This record gives sequence, structure tokens and C-alpha cells, in this order.
Amino acid sequence: MPGSLEPLDLGVQIPYHFRCPISLELMRDPVTVSTGQTYDRPSIESWVATGNTTCPVTRAPLSDFTLIPNHTLRRLIQDWCVANRSFGVERIPTPKQPADPTHIRHLLTQSASNSNPYPTRLSALRRLRGLARDLDKNRSTISSQNSREILVQLVFADTGSESSELTHEALALLVLFPLPESHCAAVASNPDRVAYLAQLVQHSSMEVRVNSAALIENVLAGSRTAELRAEISNVDEIHQGVVSILRNPIAYPRALKIGIKALFALCLVKQTRNKAVSAGAPETLINTLADFEKCDSERALATIELLCRVPDGCTAFAAHALTVPLLVKTILKISDRATEYAAGALLSLCSASEKSQNDAVAAGVLTQLLLLVQSDCTDRAKRKAQLLLKLLRDSWPEDSVGNSDDFVCSELVVPF
Repeated sequence: MPGSLEPLDLGVQIPYHFRCPISLELMRDPVTVSTGQTYDRPSIESWVATGNTTCPVTRAPLSDFTLIPNHTLRRLIQDWCVANRSFGVERIPTPKQPADPTHIRHLLTQSASNSNPYPTRLSALRRLRGLARDLDKNRSTISSQNSREILVQLVFADTGSESSELTHEALALLVLFPLPESHCAAVASNPDRVAYLAQLVQHSSMEVRVNSAALIENVLAGSRTAELRAEISNVDEIHQGVVSILRNPIAYPRALKIGIKALFALCLVKQTRNKAVSAGAPETLINTLADFEKCDSERALATIELLCRVPDGCTAFAAHALTVPLLVKTILKISDRATEYAAGALLSLCSASEKSQNDAVAAGVLTQLLLLVQSDCTDRAKRKAQLLLKLLRDSWPEDSVGNSDDFVCSELVVPF
């Protein structure tokens, strides 16, 4: 192996021993394994995670998988970055070190023990939450220590009384992890726990409400049976709490992302969609549609399409003056999925109301739909567009392309 320098596109040469032997890139968090070789932490962790038990360079067996930070090499790399700043090299930050699993077990034990003083338990949960936010590695270690069972017990320890700060901290930590099916069933099948979730999602603290909505979404996503999902979606207060979260996009941006995920999960339960409508979901979704990021916009439009399949939902959306213009404007603007959901919602609205048909025509839906059927969008989106064009055919001006006999529409509907 050459021991000096290798050229980069930047016009600067990186010393060979600053490169990770696995990735061949500049090391940002150098660690030494039992054979004495140094690697970048993410690279060697990936190597071990795929089942390898030997040192990549020496091929010698690893006597253990302890990774020791190489602080001296990391400081040398940082100094080199600073010296080559004029070449566009940025100084690597000092990495945070993963927490010791023994320390994490100790904190979990402290938080779970009723014999410990309340401040000690609360402090332990806060430290665990901080560690989980610092590094994905910490989060993985916490998850592997039976933490979810402990945290579920802490969140629902006293469902008959007002929630405590300990409950709120446990909830904030719990929602950082996906729940296995058994834990979801333990929550959804327990009426007291469901009622407690309904109480939390309407708490005075926005953070508690948002974390409660995140837990609701986790439980709905992890429940395999429709009966279990219905146990949660059948509660009016849960719908009301989730919808109210979406009304605070500026004051609490995280509310939008969590709120729409929870509302979409609730609306996937067909028999309880009317509850979302009664909670004011149609008006709230239209009022906040422009505030969502791309992925969340797709989810919001999918929720709108689902609610438009309910007669009361269709009526509520049609009553909002901005519904049809916004849906028309969305076509071909955000993504293929968003276009499909918008077309589906418009199809439901226009099938139920002549006024919606006229609003759609006035908003320029003809041009949008004709562009859609000629685009690379999904087949489902094109079929919905063709059905909508056929439905609106009598509403087009006599000289429009949409009224031409040359335009053939498919009658195939592909369900969402």
C-alpha cells in the first residue's frame, strides 16, 4: 500500500492514513478494533452488522467487537482539515461517543423502579431521551434493552389520574421507537389505556399532545386487525385532539408532520371516518394544505380522498370555497401520488355535486386533466382523470377539446 498521498478532485491530497480502509474516504470518527487497525466508525459497524467477524485489513479474527475512539488520529485529521481550509475542506466535528450499554441499563432500571425518588426517575428518563436524540447508535442500544415494555408501563402506570411529568417524559421517549405488535395490542385492547390516550391528546401542553398523536399513529400502524384499530379510531375525543393539533402549523411545526400521520392512520379505518369529519378534519385539511412538505402533502391529499368517499365528508369539502381550486391546482404540481389523490378526491366531489363540477371547470381542470392523461403519471391517476373528464363532459364549453368525440375515456376504477 502506498503510504503517502492520494489525489482528490478538490486539488488537495488526503494522507493515506487519514482514509478509512473500508470506505477509502476521510475518517470522521476513527475507532480502533482489537487487532489495532483503525476504521471510520460507521464503516466498521456496517462491516460487523453484516455478520463479519474478522478484521477487514488483517483478516485476523476479532477477539471482541469493542470500538475504541482514536482521539489522537481524529485530532490530527481535524488539524489537517483546518490547514487545508483554503481548498474547501471543512473541519470535521468532534463526534459524540455512543453511550455504554451498562449505563443505559442503569438509567432504565432507575426510571422503572417505584422505590427510587421521583426526581431520580425523572432525571433518568431525561438523560435517556437526550442520549436517544444524540445518536442513532444510542437509540438502537436503548431499544435493545427491553425499553419499550418499561416505557409503556410508565406511560400507562396510572390511567385513573392526571398525567404527570414522569408520564410525559416516558411518552416522549417511547415515541422514538416503533412498537411491536404485542405492545400495540396491549394498548389498543385496553379501554382504560385508550381513554387515557384520548385524555393526553387533548392536554394543555402541545408537546404532550403531539407525542400522544405519535403514539396513536404507532399503535394504529402496528395493530394487525381491523378490530383493534377500530378500538382507537372509534373514540371521538381522539379525532378531535388529532385534528386540533393540525391547527397550529406556525407555532409548532412538528405538529403538522405528526398530526397528518395520525389523522391518515385514523381515516384508514373506513367505518369511523365520519368521526374525523365531525371533528372538523375537512376544513382543517384545506386550510393547512399549503403548509405541508412534499411527503406530508401526499398524506394529506390521500386523507382528503378517503374522507371524500364518505357522504358527510364530501359535503363538508364541497362547502369549503377553496377545496376544488386547491385540488385542481395540485394536479401535476407536487408528485405523481399527490396528483392521483387529488384527481380521486375531485372525482368523488364532482360525482356528488353539480356545483363542484362547475367550480372545477372554472378553476381550469380541463387543461390539467388533459395534461395528466398524456403525462408519465401512474395508471390509476390517468384512469381517474379519464373518468373525471367523462363525468364533466357536459360542462365543457362546446368548442373545447374535452368535448371532442376523439377523446375516449376508460370506465375502469382502481380503488385507493
